[in-house]
Amino acid sequence: MTRDSASSEALKPAERHQGAFRNQQARPPSSLGKTLGIFWKMFFHKPANTRPAGAVPVNSLSRRQLEEAPDFSVYRLGHSTLLLKLKGKYWLTDPVYAERASPFQWAGPKRFHAPPISLDELPPLEAVILSHNHYDHLDQKTVLQLAAKTRHFLAPLGVGDLLVKWGVPASKVQQLDWWQQTQLAGIRFIATPCQHFSGRGLFDHNQTLWVSWVMIIDEVRIFFSGDSGYFDGFKLIGEQFGPFDLTLMETGAYNVDWPDVHMQPEQTLQAHIDLKGRWLLPVHNGTFDLAFHAWHEPFDRIVALAEQRNILITTPSMGEAFNLLQPHPGRAWWLEVQTMQDTPGKNGK
Repeated sequence: MTRDSASSEALKPAERHQGAFRNQQARPPSSLGKTLGIFWKMFFHKPANTRPAGAVPVNSLSRRQLEEAPDFSVYRLGHSTLLLKLKGKYWLTDPVYAERASPFQWAGPKRFHAPPISLDELPPLEAVILSHNHYDHLDQKTVLQLAAKTRHFLAPLGVGDLLVKWGVPASKVQQLDWWQQTQLAGIRFIATPCQHFSGRGLFDHNQTLWVSWVMIIDEVRIFFSGDSGYFDGFKLIGEQFGPFDLTLMETGAYNVDWPDVHMQPEQTLQAHIDLKGRWLLPVHNGTFDLAFHAWHEPFDRIVALAEQRNILITTPSMGEAFNLLQPHPGRAWWLEVQTMQDTPGKNGK
C-alpha cells in the first residue's frame, strides 16, 4: 500500500485525537439531548411514508446472468451494496444482507425488499470494498458468509481489525488510510476522505476510519462516496483523480438535524460536479428508512436537479444492470410503487 505520488500538503492522512479519528473539517458538537431527541423521534414518531406500501421492484439475478454480463456492469443489490464486474472479476461494496440495519434483528430499520441474488448464488468475489463500520454498510453475518468466496477485503483503518476479530483471515484484509492506495487484479483502489463518523456501540465512537473510494480500471474511473456530508474534499479528489466516468453517490438518509454527515440532494449533485463526474448513480436509498423523508423523495429530488443542470443520471432498479459501455438513464421505477401506495383499492387498501 502506498500514497499517491502526486501528493501535496493537502493530501494528509487522517488525524486522531485521544484515539478518535477526526474529519478534515471539524463537525459542530452535538448535545446528548439533541441526540436522544432524534432517537426518540426515529423510534416513535417516524412518518408512515418513510416506507413504501407497495412492493419495490426487484430484478432477480442468477450467477449465469452475471457470468454472461459484459465488463463494466454495475448492479444495485440494495442501499449502498453494489456488485461491479470489472476485468472479468466481481467486486462488492458495503455488503448488507441483514433484514435490519441495526445491532438487533428485532428492532431498527427493516428492509423494503429482498436482495436480487442470494449470497450463495453470488460468484466468487475478487474483493469486498468497505467504506465504514455502520450497520447499514457493514453486517457481520453477511461478511462471514462471504469470507470463504472472497479473495480480498479492502477496509478503512480499524475496520480491518474488526473483520479479523470476527474471523476473516488476516491475510485477506488490507486496511488503508486516507490517500493510500493498493492494486488488485490490475485495478487501482485509492481510499479517499469523506466527512462522516463511525461506531457500532456506545463506546467506540470514531475509533475506526471512514473513507470513500476511487477505482481506476485502465482508462475508466469510478468513484464510490460511502457516506459523507458535503465538504471541499470532493473538489480535491476531482482534481487529483478525475474526471470520473461514474460516481456512485450517497443520496438519502439526510436531514437538517445532521447536515454534516449526510448530503442533501443539492449537495450530492454539487459533489458529483466537483468530482468532474459524467454519469451519476444515486445510492444509499430505496432499501432502509434511516431518516424522516418520504422513501422516494431522494429519487424525486436528485432526478429533477440533474435534469435542471443537464447532468447524466441513471436510476436502475434493484438488480437491473447498468453498463458504462452502453449507459442508459433507467426508469422512474419508484413512481410505480408510489402510485400503488397512493391509489385506494390497491395492495389491500
